[in-house]
Amino acid sequence: MRVVGLSGNITRPSRTRGLVEAICAEIARREGWSAEAFDLLDAGPQLGATVSREAASEAHARLWEAVEACDLLVVASPVYKASYSGLLKHFFDLFDMKALAGRTVLLGATGKAPQHALVIEHQMRPLFGFFGAWSVPQGLFLVDADFEADAQGRSVPGGPARARIAAAVDQALERFRA
Repeated sequence: MRVVGLSGNITRPSRTRGLVEAICAEIARREGWSAEAFDLLDAGPQLGATVSREAASEAHARLWEAVEACDLLVVASPVYKASYSGLLKHFFDLFDMKALAGRTVLLGATGKAPQHALVIEHQMRPLFGFFGAWSVPQGLFLVDADFEADAQGRSVPGGPARARIAAAVDQALERFRA
C-alpha cells in the first residue's frame, strides 16, 4: 500500500512540506505502507506553462501517475490571499475528472492567521468533491505557532499539532479500511 503526499508550496524551506511529511510518516509508521512526498516547487515553472497532459514533461507525468496510483492521498497548501496555491489548482486542472473517484484524501493547509483555516472547507474540499474523492472530515490547518524546529532545523509540527495529525490519520485509515 502507498500513501502519497503533495505539498502545494512554491518556496523552500516549507512548513507545508513539514506538515505533509508528518502526515505521511504517521500513516507509514502505523500501517507499514510506503510513503512519498512531493513539492510542486520541484515541478518548476514549466508546470504552469503546461496546458495538457499530453504536452507535459516526463517528470510531470511521473508526478500525476504517483497521485493517481496511490492508495491514500495527502494534499496540503500554503494559504495565499485566502486560497490554496494557484499552481496546485493548475496541477489538478489537468486531471481527468474520474481519476480520483473514491480515493481517500487528507487535506491540510498552513497560514499566518487562524481565519485562513476555512480554505480547507470552502475551497479544497469542493475541489476534491468534484473528483469524487472522499476527503477526511478533519482537515489540518496549522499556523506558525504549531511548528517547531527538528534536529536538522526544519519546521515540523509540534506536540499539539501532532495529536491533531494522529486524529486525522485515524479518520483517514478508518475510511480507507471501510
